[in-house]
Amino acid sequence: MDIITTHIGADFDSLAAMIAAKKLYPEAELVFPGSQERSVRDYLAQEFRNIYEFKKIKHIDLRRVQRLIVVDTRQAERIGRLAECLDNPNIVVHLYDHHPAVPSTLRGGLEVIEPFGSTTTIFTRLFQERGIVPTRDEATLMALGIYEDTGSFLHSSTCPEDLAAASWLLTQGANLDIVTQFVSRELSSEQISLIGQLQQGSRAYVIRGVTVMVSKLTMTDYVDDFAVIVQRLMVMENIDVLFALLSMGERTYLIARSRIPEINVGTIAREFGGGGHASAASATIRDLTIAEAEEQLVGLLHRHIRPKAVAGELMSAPVIAVTPDVRIDEANRLMTRYNVTVLPVVRANGSQEGGGRPSGFLGMISRMVAEKAIFHKLGGLPVADYMTTEIATLPETGTLADIQRLIVENRQRLIPVVRDDDIVGVITRTDLLSLLVHDPGHLSPDLLRSDERPSVERTRNLSSVMAQILPRAMVVLMREIGETAAGLGCNAYVAGGFVRDLLLQVRNTDIDIVIEGDGIRFAKTLAEQHRGVVHPHEKFGTATVIFPDQSRIDVATARLEYYERPAAMPTVEHSSIKLDLYRRDFTINAMAIHLNPERFGTLVDYFNCQNDLKERSIQVLHNLSFVEDPTRIFRAIRFEGRLDFAITRHTEKLIKNTVQMNLFDQVEEPRFFHELKLILSEDDPIPALRRMASLKLFPFLWPDLRPNLKVDRRFLHFLTQANQAISWFKLLYLPDKIETWMVYLLAIMSRSRTKELIAFCHRFDLPPRQRRKLILQKTEAERIAQEMLKRPFLKPSETYWLLSTLDGEGLLYLMAIARKRSIQQAVSLYVTTLRKVAPLVGGEDLKSMGYIPGPQYRTILNHLIEMQLDGEVATRDQALAFIRSAHPIQPRQP
Repeated sequence: MDIITTHIGADFDSLAAMIAAKKLYPEAELVFPGSQERSVRDYLAQEFRNIYEFKKIKHIDLRRVQRLIVVDTRQAERIGRLAECLDNPNIVVHLYDHHPAVPSTLRGGLEVIEPFGSTTTIFTRLFQERGIVPTRDEATLMALGIYEDTGSFLHSSTCPEDLAAASWLLTQGANLDIVTQFVSRELSSEQISLIGQLQQGSRAYVIRGVTVMVSKLTMTDYVDDFAVIVQRLMVMENIDVLFALLSMGERTYLIARSRIPEINVGTIAREFGGGGHASAASATIRDLTIAEAEEQLVGLLHRHIRPKAVAGELMSAPVIAVTPDVRIDEANRLMTRYNVTVLPVVRANGSQEGGGRPSGFLGMISRMVAEKAIFHKLGGLPVADYMTTEIATLPETGTLADIQRLIVENRQRLIPVVRDDDIVGVITRTDLLSLLVHDPGHLSPDLLRSDERPSVERTRNLSSVMAQILPRAMVVLMREIGETAAGLGCNAYVAGGFVRDLLLQVRNTDIDIVIEGDGIRFAKTLAEQHRGVVHPHEKFGTATVIFPDQSRIDVATARLEYYERPAAMPTVEHSSIKLDLYRRDFTINAMAIHLNPERFGTLVDYFNCQNDLKERSIQVLHNLSFVEDPTRIFRAIRFEGRLDFAITRHTEKLIKNTVQMNLFDQVEEPRFFHELKLILSEDDPIPALRRMASLKLFPFLWPDLRPNLKVDRRFLHFLTQANQAISWFKLLYLPDKIETWMVYLLAIMSRSRTKELIAFCHRFDLPPRQRRKLILQKTEAERIAQEMLKRPFLKPSETYWLLSTLDGEGLLYLMAIARKRSIQQAVSLYVTTLRKVAPLVGGEDLKSMGYIPGPQYRTILNHLIEMQLDGEVATRDQALAFIRSAHPIQPRQP
């Protein structure tokens, strides 16, 4: 494993250098050794368009690190726990830095040290030398690193190379608006003095619970760019609201800044004849002295500041709640009676219908989940089984910003307000909307003019990411798909795992297109344009388009699915992209990318899926997901192992509920086997099998297996042996294709009799060919293993004939169950050498020697192969002589 890291307290130069190093070491993991500066954290929080994934140290096995790439520092003590990697055997260290050496300087196998103003300048020059082209976002971040570390080129450490690097980055699309947003300018001594004077002339007013700072300053001359001084004072003193009244010559000026939604400074400035927006405004005040202006300002503040919207004031009380043992159908009746869509679930000593104060908040049950559960005849189960538990709460002192964050950004429909773990009220989306509709001043971001909006928007476009990661032909095809859809009056999206992998920077050429409209009509039009072939599936509204080069894409009409009963096959109806994504298995697979020309590359994320992707979490979209399709359990386990993600606690609870309900017998068995086959086809399925065992899934997969199967030492031994055998075989780069899932399945079944394997094949309705192959390979490999134990010293020819009855899967299974290394060595010899041996003479040679064609040809040639294998015959002449000697031509009978 390779790791790219930097110093604790990472700044923009550190971050930019790490991202640049990732271009040189694409397989390396990005790992911060500790905290980052606040501005860097803010940038990472806003700039999710930066698709690079940062791993936490706790997710890294430091003992496996083979190469450590350190940027912007050469001091071991500044890289925190990652310094432990330096003790790894044969560790390779690469260093990129612009700081001078110190006594504790690290030494590396590769050192690129230059006395530039920033480490990012080093990487910029390397990019130019090697012809590496950064994306626009990467160029912007690298420019940000250079601007910050050189003080916008005003620090004495700035070099001509820094200016040249920034110039080149601008040609690559660096956005100076974003650089300006995050880089603060240095103040002159005069400006610093003015800040001090502003502080001395400041007074705090507390108006209706909101603290407002008013600063006054009188100067004889006009001072340009005073807004910079006001902004710096806010940052230095951590002020939420600041009004600066400045008397300069004959005029009084107002400069106002606000960081909270409770105060719209634009409204206040307009009262003075000025203007601006909610967070920044100004005015020139005429006919008032500075003292009169302050008096009028305070009066305006009393008039315009509404009581601070805290959770305790906004919440609804008393709370209608249920206890965890209440039946789902009863909870649904309560929601109907009280006309609510969500019920909190509290401990048993709390109130169920508002008669007393509920306590001990546990979770929530929604009307949608309750009605689905009742539809699936699960209404008699307790709400505890299907309540949502991962719910954020707020104290009564929660701010409006907290409420907006949970309801708008986290998409949480109800917020429990708690006091000492007791629920005292709830805040709903309706409560928030009511406040915002009746008080538009709280919608401060929407008051910004287009040229005043932040440079970093939340809407994310992935066009540059697609161009960077995907083959050019694929990007062109997706643009053509969007143009075709637009021409037909419909919307086209690429959705599912493709989007997930793109955000993880994994190339995935398996395209699933979703059409809002008639998907089959679209597929036929696209196939006609490209002279391809289309295979429609009218029942599901899907089609497969096969192009002349045999590449293909799957097209689906945006659809929703509903299930007539638990574990049934879905019934499909046409729908929108939002409902199509909602029917998906997990949040990480519920994103799409718009392909129509006017919005090409725009990410569609209705369910905050990016957050789960950043948190490396496997999470279902609704609580009855596994009830409707239990095969999703195996998919969750597979994704957890493949992506190194973690199933959330709530999702794991839902899995356990489904296992307890024993819905597996209601699912068509081939669907289960398909998911199991995918798990066993992973590079290393052992973690997934461990997970399956911990969730008690083995009895559903192989109930006939004896002994009662569990992940014990022998189980792991056979699977590990199988894994090693498969890895060895892949490293041979032979043209032979093997089905690795068969090898692992045989290893799992190694302690069972053939009849258990036959029962497994019948249970999952395996195709006859696969069934026969599994049974033959198991019986033959186990017979051969016993025989080789009895005959440890076999001639090459004996090994050849003994192993020739096995396919590739059987050979690897034999290696997995081998009790002695000599058996594995024999298989290795057979695969790499013996089975490639061909007779030195052929049938035509035998015919020319006078042998009559017939069964004896095979006998003669087999005997010859034996002699060649055992080293008795090495040349063609020796082969001909051996045949004449061992198989003399019999005279024909008269």
